[in-house]
Amino acid sequence: MNVYAAPVRDLRFVLEELLAHRSLSLPGFEEATPDLVEAVLEEAAKLAGDVWGPLNKIGDQQGAKRHTDGSVTTPEGFAAAYQAYVEGGWNGIGVSESLGGQNLPEVVASAVQEMLHGANMALGLCPMLTAGAIEALAHHGSDALKATYLPKLVEGTWTGTMNLTESQAGSDLSQVRTRAVPENDHYRISGQKIYITWGEHDAAENIIHLVLARKPDAPTGNKGISLFLVPKFLVNEDGSLGERNDVTCASIEHKLGIHGSPTCTLSFGENGGAIGYLVGEEGRGLNHMFTMMNEARHKVGIQGIGVAERACQHAFAYALERRQGRSPKTRGGAECTISDHLDVRRMLLSMRSRTDALRALALYCAAELDTARHAENDNARQTAQARADILIPVIKSFSTDQAVDIASMGIQVHGGMGYVEETGAAQLLRDARIAPIYEGTNGIQALDLAGRKLQRDNGDALTALLDDVTATVEQLNTDPALKALGHSLAAGLEDLKAAQAIVLEQGSDPEKGADAVQAYATPFLNLAGHVLCAWQMGQAALSAQAALNNGSDDPFYTAKMRSAEFAITQWLPVGRAQRAVIEAGMQCLSEFEVH
Repeated sequence: MNVYAAPVRDLRFVLEELLAHRSLSLPGFEEATPDLVEAVLEEAAKLAGDVWGPLNKIGDQQGAKRHTDGSVTTPEGFAAAYQAYVEGGWNGIGVSESLGGQNLPEVVASAVQEMLHGANMALGLCPMLTAGAIEALAHHGSDALKATYLPKLVEGTWTGTMNLTESQAGSDLSQVRTRAVPENDHYRISGQKIYITWGEHDAAENIIHLVLARKPDAPTGNKGISLFLVPKFLVNEDGSLGERNDVTCASIEHKLGIHGSPTCTLSFGENGGAIGYLVGEEGRGLNHMFTMMNEARHKVGIQGIGVAERACQHAFAYALERRQGRSPKTRGGAECTISDHLDVRRMLLSMRSRTDALRALALYCAAELDTARHAENDNARQTAQARADILIPVIKSFSTDQAVDIASMGIQVHGGMGYVEETGAAQLLRDARIAPIYEGTNGIQALDLAGRKLQRDNGDALTALLDDVTATVEQLNTDPALKALGHSLAAGLEDLKAAQAIVLEQGSDPEKGADAVQAYATPFLNLAGHVLCAWQMGQAALSAQAALNNGSDDPFYTAKMRSAEFAITQWLPVGRAQRAVIEAGMQCLSEFEVH
């Protein structure tokens, strides 16, 4: 497997040129300067490339191991690599100073997350879940719970998990059966949760489980679900660790990929009930957990982008090394590396341009989250949050679907060598494949976008976002060198507007609205993803062309232009076909009988 090199230059291009470091101008970030951000990215790149990256293959080969006492050992080097991350203060870079964090913008934290997931997705999952636990506890925990658990979670000394799924309750959490019986100032938790990422391990001294459960008298359905904090080790009044709580790892899942990540079945209450503490209000556990899940959904999209970047690097390195065939006579006809064949270049440029576009859109969304949390003006905060709400299901779903396809294309570049494990290309595809399933499958994300998000404001938030796309089209059209890009982006924009009108009209129909949303949700999200990514590459083209016009001879800008041209003129047309899918209607789906 090739050495992973964090894409610092590409990340800086997005932060400095496309976003113009706008998050740094928000209240609360006065001490965060462009120089500081650059230093953070450089140091994170060293951690990712030198410490985490070399363990990626080791984690895949060794996997996590469960022992007879229920303890779990992570692959060789994982615990030390995680401690290096904690000791460097990385776990709290995006957490507010009031909670003990370093108070850097979300857009910077997201850039660092991409590097870590690109270096080692299996290991990166651990702090990703902890970040979600911090978010949920900070928003909904009592002062006592925050004082006891947040400092260690922010440090990373303790890690966090999310416990939703049960064998009979996959995406339908209304079927959760785990019980929580009141006892003095706490509850006794009993039940079993499956697919718990980093549910048991040896990399941190304590694990804080956030668990959905029901009181015995709770009503059925979602309204009966509450959220509880269940520590692996109980915490004494002085903050020291006490006795082991009644929660054990019953098994580790045997997975397609991310072998280094211990995905556990956890049993609560085999010996009298695990002690847990109510987080937030009774009966609002699902609402509170969504605070954690919304954070995680954006980061899962970032995770997919990280793996896509590594797949790009892997494929480019192989294509530049593998010698096979000859160039066409028009280009000399000499023996060449496969990178000289235009069909291979098509694959490489497709991988690169899509990864660039996905990164730009995900970091744009992170900047909107910064505005939603820190802008002085209420209207600015609300507008940014509405925009982020539209973008997050696209980031999560579209990025992860594309990451799987990019990793698969990386195997294709390798040919037969990609299909054998020795080259490492296959691991990237196996690892990436879980991301479209995580944190609500991509079908659920599409339903969220086309149903709840679009219908609740009659499409106003998306329409406002598309106004910005229109502005980019107009800018492209003013430069003769970019006019073709403007024409192609405008065509995609019109397709998305037409599709939005259909989804809004049919989705609001009292009789067939629910079916219409289900039928059109995935093609609509795919169309939105293509158009919004092309929009970001239009912005990239404007920036790169300006640099070239000003005399820059940096090959980075020339490469960025080729990436933008491919994304807008060759990738976007593929996505535009989704309008025809929506216009074809849903009759074949509604009349299809499953036998």
